Amino acid sequence: MVFNPNSGFLYIIAVIMILFVIAQSLFFLIRAYRRARTIGMDMAQVRKTIISTAIFTIAPAVSILLGVVTLSKFIGLPLPWIRLSVIGAITYELPAATTTANALGISLSETIVDPRAYSAIAWVMTLGIIPSIVLVPILLKRIQKGILSIKNKDSKWGDLFITAMFLGMIAAFLGMVFSDVRNGLVGWIPIFVLLFSALLMGISGLLIKVCKMKWLQNYALPFSMLGAMAFAAVITPIIVK
Repeated sequence: MVFNPNSGFLYIIAVIMILFVIAQSLFFLIRAYRRARTIGMDMAQVRKTIISTAIFTIAPAVSILLGVVTLSKFIGLPLPWIRLSVIGAITYELPAATTTANALGISLSETIVDPRAYSAIAWVMTLGIIPSIVLVPILLKRIQKGILSIKNKDSKWGDLFITAMFLGMIAAFLGMVFSDVRNGLVGWIPIFVLLFSALLMGISGLLIKVCKMKWLQNYALPFSMLGAMAFAAVITPIIVK
């Protein structure tokens, strides 16, 4: 029997998992909305928050879709579809899968036919994410307590601390951005995209402060991400040629 990473059985599992995630999301959304109405919250503000949050998820969703397409080339569609629908961490899933494939000498442009290689990739992707699942319930309250303590003493320092944590998380993945700079102009594509995204964010900041476009505060990040993706789609074929 030939191994097929796109078998019907794996698709059934993927559909079940994704339907569960959607049902869970709708369940808590409805409960939260009803709870907000019960305690007398401003429902117009609640609906505005829901809409802005939904729009904010478009950019990450596009990047996740691109990750699913990339991974599906060599490990099939069901596994990355499940992984990225449940976890949604493209910055982890893609490096974990590609690094394992490279270690096994597997081509990233051909579909896997070796079940042992497929299993190894699935195990690495699964085991690598377990520490975050375990550490969150153990450390989250302590971290939140520490952040609140800092914000209560000095709100500005508290905001700076949260921003520093966010930037530190991003910096952890900068190695992927600069890893191929020695390969010529092609290796600079991620850097060009990074700079263009920073430019869009800077323009958004100016529009917010100078032009008083306060509504842009909730959409600056998605705009910069989507703009960077579009920029990457334009310059990559030009540079690669």
